[in-house]
Amino acid sequence: MKDDIPFFVEIPRLPPREVPVAVRVLGWNEIYGAFEPGQGEQQAARCIDCGNPYCEWQCPVHNYVPNWLKLAKEGRVFEAAALMHETNPLPEICGRVCPQDRLCEGACTLEDGFGAVTIGAIEKTIVDEAFRQGWRPDLSNVVPSGRRVAVVGAGPAGLAAADRLARAGIEATVFDRHAEIGGLLTYGIPPFKLDKDVVRLRRRVLEGMGVTFRLGVEIGRALPFAALLDGYDAVFVGTGAYREVEAGLPGDTLPGVMPALPFLIANVRALIDVDAAPDPRLDLRGKHVVVLGGGDTAMDCNRTAIRLGAVSVTCIYRRDEANMPGSRREVKNARDEGVRFLFNRQPLGVLGGVRAEGLRVGETRLVDDGRGRARPVLVEGSEQVLPADVVIVAFGFRPSPPEWCVESGIALAGDGRLLVDGEGRLPFQTTNPRVFAGGDAVRGADLVVRAVHDGREAAASIAKMLAAAAATAA
Repeated sequence: MKDDIPFFVEIPRLPPREVPVAVRVLGWNEIYGAFEPGQGEQQAARCIDCGNPYCEWQCPVHNYVPNWLKLAKEGRVFEAAALMHETNPLPEICGRVCPQDRLCEGACTLEDGFGAVTIGAIEKTIVDEAFRQGWRPDLSNVVPSGRRVAVVGAGPAGLAAADRLARAGIEATVFDRHAEIGGLLTYGIPPFKLDKDVVRLRRRVLEGMGVTFRLGVEIGRALPFAALLDGYDAVFVGTGAYREVEAGLPGDTLPGVMPALPFLIANVRALIDVDAAPDPRLDLRGKHVVVLGGGDTAMDCNRTAIRLGAVSVTCIYRRDEANMPGSRREVKNARDEGVRFLFNRQPLGVLGGVRAEGLRVGETRLVDDGRGRARPVLVEGSEQVLPADVVIVAFGFRPSPPEWCVESGIALAGDGRLLVDGEGRLPFQTTNPRVFAGGDAVRGADLVVRAVHDGREAAASIAKMLAAAAATAA
């Protein structure tokens, strides 16, 4: 390197190798490989360690990004992995599924002109390599408290809570209705974004920390919620958000119209259980598919439909591309894989007789009325009909709180979210003082990393409450 040329200029931003489109659309493997030897260290060295690390503040869990980039640059893999885990119980997962372009990398000082440091790829690579070399969280100094906490839901919020409870010496038992941990990490996010072996490895790591999993157990059916209140010192609820926002379009009850999440879950189940009976929803061979929505779930549906053999996949979004809520990386990946995007289009109705045959749409223009985000207004006379054998609705999801919430004194918002915090309560504590909650069950559908944050902070509140109770009893 020349002395007068900064390292971040001489060494450009370079993500890990990417599987060619023609190959990756034929299967379900992750599309990003590993860095070449020495490449990860070079990319980490591009960090200029600016005095006010915007990347940290833009990260919902406030990762110590410059600090572990320095360790990565020096090849200190175990130390970097340990530092990552100080703020993030699931770094190898967030490194894969976070929209870094809207979070840490989008806030990187080098993003404007030189290309942001490849923070997400380095995070994933470091933890993968640390695990491969045998690194595991060090709990040798943890003193058992004798306290027990039940965690309802093995999604990112529940897993993060279990990790932090174990580190506080609190015995955590995680209950989930599914046969595998992860919630939507396993059953919702397609494997081309998150290989399911990554989640299975995280289960083994947590079990090594003392966490117990009771899977295939639905609280409220197989086991009453009251039994958790009777048998544990506290409960964390992370049941997610699975109730879809309906399209409300004429014809949306026709066969061929389906919500996004059941479609994605059905596909992952088919991949996990190769002996399962064929699901007709997944037979997209030769069909024209239209996906409604502009978030990451819509991108997952777009890319899944391509791999299921759709003859065409069109994504409809009522605003322009700049206003899309999804990750720019995922939009690019979808476009590269053959998805056609129609922006400023409003779905008006599904057409068909026996089943869906077309989608009526109209053009929109954005109007700024001074009330915040510009709203789309339909342009008169702009209607057209798109061929659509299958319409997948990805307008978002809301919590569907279990019946036992109200029975147990847990107050709910009008849209089904569990209410937490409030005067006199600890962070993430519900109106039942022994029950805490976080993730999508509290926020509504949101990012994985925000669910991780909630689980981490709720566990801290639980530990604080139990410590105060122990001190009072003494």
